[in-house]
Amino acid sequence: MGRDRSIDLAALLPSWELTLRAERKSGATVRSYGRGARLFLEWCETNSEPPILERTRVNAFVADLLDSGLEASTVRARQLALRRFSAWLTEEDELDSDPLLGLKAPKLDEKVVPSLTDDQLRQLLKACSGKDFRDRRDDAITRLMVESAMRASECVGILLPDLALQHGTVIIQRGKGGKGRVVPFSPQTGRSIDRYIRARRTHRLADSPKLWLGDRGKGFGYYALYDTLTYRAELAGIPDFHPHVLRHTGASRWLGAGGTEGGLMAIAGWSTRDMIDRYTRSTAATRTAEEARGLNLGDL
Repeated sequence: MGRDRSIDLAALLPSWELTLRAERKSGATVRSYGRGARLFLEWCETNSEPPILERTRVNAFVADLLDSGLEASTVRARQLALRRFSAWLTEEDELDSDPLLGLKAPKLDEKVVPSLTDDQLRQLLKACSGKDFRDRRDDAITRLMVESAMRASECVGILLPDLALQHGTVIIQRGKGGKGRVVPFSPQTGRSIDRYIRARRTHRLADSPKLWLGDRGKGFGYYALYDTLTYRAELAGIPDFHPHVLRHTGASRWLGAGGTEGGLMAIAGWSTRDMIDRYTRSTAATRTAEEARGLNLGDL
């Protein structure tokens, strides 16, 4: 028989996270879910509210997060964590029924994330145009990410055996949702990666299976990628840069060059078409205008 809602949520959190890891959820997902639940517990303590999963209380928590100025997408992730936690508690018979079943997620703003112009992209590559190890690495990363529209986490996770330079492909072993895929790249990007690999041979961690290595003998993870690409963007004079902009840019360039939507979905790792609209909204008007001119509808 299930229990009432006065269960100890904090004590059950580690068990839920263990289940998430057993289900092979990504480390980022486990951390995001855990943070959402812990923030709710902290909010309950701060506001002298009992730590109980109840719709009105969760809605008040969400409203406070939005009022604090957090992005709607971040707040949505926090609420999703609580809904997943509540569902797990019900499945494990810690709750008789799911109190958050059917709770609506906060509406997301339809923000337009600008893609880099061709001039900006050229300036970014120019900022990586040196011949030392870091220059070779950053040039290869930039070219690969913008050409393939891959996620930053996917890029830093590439292993040397995943790379087939002669065939111009790289395997993403585990993308979002645990899905793998093969991503092609051009000979120009292949040449850049080859230059990096040759510079990589003298690195202290050259025997590491990871493709990307840090400078000064260090490893290379997501935050290192963020820092180094942000630094290059500053050199190139590109404001408000984030590595995710390269994914938007890659998607927009694919469609702008006449690539199909199905092909873009395949290389970017998307399972629904609505992601195309989300990632290419900033350049949709330009593509529409070019298509209209090509139709020559004024020829009467």
